[in-house]
Amino acid sequence: MQETRIDKWLWAVRIFKTRTIASDACKKGRVLIDNVSVKPSRMIRTGDIVQVRKPPITFSFKVLDLSDKRMAAKLVPQFMENITPPEQYELLELNKISGFVDRQRGTGRPTKKERRDLEQFTETFDFDDFDWEN
Repeated sequence: MQETRIDKWLWAVRIFKTRTIASDACKKGRVLIDNVSVKPSRMIRTGDIVQVRKPPITFSFKVLDLSDKRMAAKLVPQFMENITPPEQYELLELNKISGFVDRQRGTGRPTKKERRDLEQFTETFDFDDFDWEN
């Protein structure tokens, strides 16, 4: 096998749960090869670098081998190498820590944990110390 479709490969190496989701990600411009957005039908070869944007981070994978059939998770390292820079994982950790700060508008009320965290955060400030005129 010399080439395979990008959407099939992304599904086969378990980056996406279904091939439809992989195809949709390509259509939305979240899958890049050589910093160029690709269509789901784009053929890939061994040695290509595939970037997948899953906000807030961008994963980078090197294609080691090709497959268009879904495989067991244990076999995935034979087909791809994760070359995502550590800075991207730091972004993910920061996003987890910030938690309640990054709420989407209209997603409803905060959970109990988010409310308690927010109250604890606001208790640390003495609002009388602020200069409100400037």
